[in-house]
Amino acid sequence: MTTLMVADDHPLFRDAIGAVIAAGLPGTRLLEADSLARAMQEAERHEEALDLLLLDLNLPDAEGLDGLSRLRETYPELPVAILSAEQDRRTVLAAIEMGAVGYIPKSTPRDDLLAALRQLLEGQLYLPPQVMRRPPPAHPAPALTATAPDPRLARLTDKQLEVLELLSRGASNKGIARELDVAETTVKTHVSAILRKLGVASRVQAVLLASELDLTRYRAGHRSG
Repeated sequence: MTTLMVADDHPLFRDAIGAVIAAGLPGTRLLEADSLARAMQEAERHEEALDLLLLDLNLPDAEGLDGLSRLRETYPELPVAILSAEQDRRTVLAAIEMGAVGYIPKSTPRDDLLAALRQLLEGQLYLPPQVMRRPPPAHPAPALTATAPDPRLARLTDKQLEVLELLSRGASNKGIARELDVAETTVKTHVSAILRKLGVASRVQAVLLASELDLTRYRAGHRSG
């Protein structure tokens, strides 16, 4: 049986998310907590069975990323995803860098929320596409070109760059395979090659590096070059 916990101090929201999970992920056991202290108590009681904890960023006894930090320190093997109204891109990336396995805005539509939960339960990273897309700058900087590439991104083939960009938008292997019309095993091969060529150990690190190097602008310059 899949076991999820929702840590949020608003009972109406817990009820709403519970109804979505009950309808879309039948058979799932749902635990609830209205504070970080209660979430940690429940995590201790159900540590072996708990598959995913959905954590709000503004609990009465933990504000911002403090709750995530304390959970990661106490239960480093417990998958924790942020479920928050906050949609600032820097907050999303900071949460992932601190060890969150995903970040789901509370404004996420029902079907997308269920897809995100399934992705997380499959052990994949989830990032909100609407947040991860960079807005166009007010004063565009000159595009990077293939003649002056970052050496890490330059190691990737065009297809691997495309896969990395989709990863950065929070796409799952299955979603990437569908988008590129290839087999899921092909996507896994590309992801393994991307990690090796970038010198990183995980998809999270690859996504963070792609953000740091501004992958989207690099790809635009690479195509034009």
